[in-house]
Amino acid sequence: MTHVAASDSSARPTFDALLSPEGQQLLDHLRDFDPADELALATRLRRDHPAGLVSAALGQARLRQRAAAKFGPDAARMYFTPHGVEQATRTSVATWRARRMADLGVRRVADLCSGIGGDAIALARAGIAVLAVDRDPLTCAVAEANAAALGLDGLIEVRCAEVTEDHTAGCDAVFVDPARRGGRGRIFDPEAYSPPLSWAIGAAARTPYAALKTAPGIPHEAVPDGAEAEWVSDRGEVKEAVLWFGTGAPGTRRATLLPAGATLTGATGQAPAGEPGRYLYEPDGAVIRAHLVAEAAARLDGRLLDPTIAYITTDAPATTPYATGYELTDVLPFNVKRLRALLRERGAGTVTIKKRGSAIDPDELRKRLKPSGPHRATVIVTRLAGAPVMLLARPLADAGNGNGAGG
Repeated sequence: MTHVAASDSSARPTFDALLSPEGQQLLDHLRDFDPADELALATRLRRDHPAGLVSAALGQARLRQRAAAKFGPDAARMYFTPHGVEQATRTSVATWRARRMADLGVRRVADLCSGIGGDAIALARAGIAVLAVDRDPLTCAVAEANAAALGLDGLIEVRCAEVTEDHTAGCDAVFVDPARRGGRGRIFDPEAYSPPLSWAIGAAARTPYAALKTAPGIPHEAVPDGAEAEWVSDRGEVKEAVLWFGTGAPGTRRATLLPAGATLTGATGQAPAGEPGRYLYEPDGAVIRAHLVAEAAARLDGRLLDPTIAYITTDAPATTPYATGYELTDVLPFNVKRLRALLRERGAGTVTIKKRGSAIDPDELRKRLKPSGPHRATVIVTRLAGAPVMLLARPLADAGNGNGAGG
């Protein structure tokens, strides 16, 4: 995703130099470099190579190391810009979306605001031809280099142009990933995206299928009536929401949990609330964002601790990919002194503090508890029937697949 002001014109020749034999030799030399040795390494390399090229190669090597968390082994062969590393879609998420498009029968996609090509790569690997459009010349050069480096240039065509022009000729799908960051940080208003969500919805109408990437915090009222909305988490962290068109499921809310690929759908509803049972389940963040806690509770044969809090309680243990499970040992009114005594009594020196529906700061609470001892404990601070409570719990080793939502 890149839809920002054009980059410095001097950056393109510097990047092109990295693609030269000398630049490639430097990048190979820096494949496993230690950033702590950068100063000495730079001094040594500048004896045999132009200083500008050495700086560019070191910068690219640093970006590759940062990008490994998103792109895995591919990062060592790819090229990046600082914005590209920060804003690119994680490979696992892009692959999931590309697989959905392939399953719909999509053959050619217009990838608008394509950035360095992370999504285009996933789409091409799914067998889909991609027209990748971005207005920034340097970003387009990086995308072209990435397609070539990964052997996908036969499926990915990069076009440097304004994305607001019509690029859908010959395409049966559109993917739009508008910029959601500005000079002051993240942008939360979908109409302040660049380009705005309303424009992206209009672009979606030009092809039989479309996927519009948005921030996971998109208000449900901003989801068009004709769209399916999917919230995606990866290893318990909610990464994005996607508005799908052409899936045949308008109005559907979906939560997808990666890497397992478990997906939950349903009509948003309200789960019953009741007294705490022996077990507590914390729904994955994607389930919560999709307003599908009631559906998760129904699958667990559970109830909410509080009508306004996304904690599910059950009387019997269950296995679910949609929530992280705990066995409750204590349910008490919230009291720091009592909690400190309990933890000391049980020798709990490692304490995980989770909260929902409470203004307490977990780090501040941990300082006040002063835990010590060889054992571990989980403390959950929440509300029960509107009153603040503290729950002591043990994680269920066999609950779900490790996906969980943070407090």
